[in-house]
Amino acid sequence: MRQLFPLPADDVDPAPLYRDSRPTVGDRPYVVVNMVTSIDGATAVGGVTAKLGGPGDQRIFFLLRSLADVILVGAQTVRTEGYGPPRLTPQAVEARLERDQPALPTIAVVSRSLDFDWSSPLFSDPKTRPILLTVGSADSEGMSRARDRAEVLIAGERSVDLALGLRQLRARGVALVLCEGGPTLNAALADAGVLDELCLTVAPLLVGDGGPARIMGDHPLDPPLEPSLLHVLEEDRFLFLRYRLERAEWR
Repeated sequence: MRQLFPLPADDVDPAPLYRDSRPTVGDRPYVVVNMVTSIDGATAVGGVTAKLGGPGDQRIFFLLRSLADVILVGAQTVRTEGYGPPRLTPQAVEARLERDQPALPTIAVVSRSLDFDWSSPLFSDPKTRPILLTVGSADSEGMSRARDRAEVLIAGERSVDLALGLRQLRARGVALVLCEGGPTLNAALADAGVLDELCLTVAPLLVGDGGPARIMGDHPLDPPLEPSLLHVLEEDRFLFLRYRLERAEWR
């Protein structure tokens, strides 16, 4: 992997470039969104993101997971991508323990309906217990099943208040949240003013045919956000970009 910006360099190790210290943002965790997109803006091929990625993208994917306390994901993404419990290499687990983090990050799913396959690995693995960010008006039967299989946090009555949910996570000691989408959740984080960083892989593909939703879906951000570019890496024609969104409270 080579660095193109801010200074050209060959054979760089991406780990230090993503592992640097991140600012404190008050009473909530620092939030990073990680996404992959085609050159023409598609976030999936055939309904899944795997066909967009490559070995370098997988390295960044697992590197960011190894740093996060919580992996935040939308319910539809969980269903479409077949999410299961997080897995890391023994070396990554050891590094987390040395940083006084739990051995593995926790998956947190945002859902109003609580409509899941409760027998799926995400909810049935006895070694891990995900978090569900949901609403007080959720179906009572779904709520009962959710409490059996996950830690349930109520963040709003009819719609999930992401800022409230993040404050609840911070109260549990969570410092870094990695959001893996989908686009609707990404846009909601941006709208709520709680999106701090974007890590974006640009795949050397043209999907055409309109493609699926862009990384922020079809929701307009008003005003548009203006991230600062931290670095650009390249490997096998894939580009890896890291942006920071500077917030007034820690600028």
